[in-house]
Order: sequence, then structure tokens, then C-alpha cells
Amino acid sequence: MSDGPAGRRLPPGQAPAALRRFGLPQYARVRAQPPARPVVTVTGAVARPTQIDLADLMGAHRRHARRGDLHCVTTWSALDLRWEGVRFRDVHDTLATRVGPARSANWVTVTGLDGYRACLRLDDALHPDVLLADRLAGAPLGLAHGAPVRLVAPALYGYKSVKHVCAIEYRRDYDPGSARWAAHPRGRVAHEERSRHLPGPAWRFIWRTLLPRVRRRYDER
Repeated sequence: MSDGPAGRRLPPGQAPAALRRFGLPQYARVRAQPPARPVVTVTGAVARPTQIDLADLMGAHRRHARRGDLHCVTTWSALDLRWEGVRFRDVHDTLATRVGPARSANWVTVTGLDGYRACLRLDDALHPDVLLADRLAGAPLGLAHGAPVRLVAPALYGYKSVKHVCAIEYRRDYDPGSARWAAHPRGRVAHEERSRHLPGPAWRFIWRTLLPRVRRRYDER
């Protein structure tokens, strides 16, 4: 591990940085436009696909605040972020009653309004620290960071924390999502699961080489 501010320990291969709009290069030009009345569509290996108003989904559960870090797979980490929202596990409990996921549905794919999607193992998504967050640092979430609501999974690399959530799909098998070959089925930071191809440390040099070019694409938009 490396040292962060005030001697704070960071996961292997990570360095502290400010939170900025970032993602896959092909999404740099994409600016999500949330509708006046956002909804979440729930499909996949379920008995009763449905669509739920986001306000109803968020308002039906107790709110939680979490302090956590966001670790980008490209080796930077934004530290001590304060997110607020509802736990995904509580949302899942509501959805399980309403849509009836198959017992064999052990994965969940989350999709954002920008078209980006990521797949999480269901037990990872149900960790109590995983939120559907609509506030950051005490203020409503801005578009740059995922408004109206985003997934926040602190123990997983940032490519699992989908912004602008608009769809949830229960799945029986793993879907690599938008990151394709660059994604890992679990993406756990503590295990340096940066991708399913090559060991985590081998990716550090690759991502650090690509990072400046990708960051420029986002900073220019």
C-alpha cells in the first residue's frame, strides 16, 4: 500500500487525486440529460418486469450517509467522500417482492442514462456500504458525478459505480458491460482485481500511461 494525505494508507497502486468527471474515453462527449420524472426499469431474470419512479424508489427507504473513497482502476483515488442515499440492499428487497428475481439470478447489471453499464455479483451489490446515492458532500448530486442518482460501491473499482442509474437487470450469468475485456467480474480493490486479464499490478503501468490522454478528453468537454 502507498501513503495518502496525513499518512493515510491507500490500496496497492493508487495515488490520491481530486474527484473529477471521468470514465471510458468513448463517454467523454456524452452528457446525460435526466428526464423531468426519472424512472428505473427493472428487467432480466425476473417474473414481472417493471418500471418504477425514481422518487418512489428512493423515498421508500431509510436514508444513509457513508464516508468512503472512490478508487479508479486507472490508479487514482478520491478520498473521504461523503455520499448520501439509500442502501442498494434495501432497494433489492423491495424489487425482489415486486418483480420476483429468479433464484439463479446471482448477478445484476446496472445501466446509466449515458448508456454505460456495469455488472456486479449480487452479493457484492448487497454489501451494506453500497448505496444508490443522490447527494455528495451535503449537496444534491451534480450531473458530472451521476445525477439524479448513482451507484456507489466503495470496495469495488470505480467502473462498477454506475452514474445516472436508469435500469437494473437481474442476470443468471456475468455480463462484462461497457468496459468489456477491461472489466473484472468482481473488481475488488483490496484484491487489485483491475481486469480479468493479467494480474492487477501489471495494469498499473498501462493505466498510468493512458490516464493523461483520457483525462484530457474529459477536461476539454
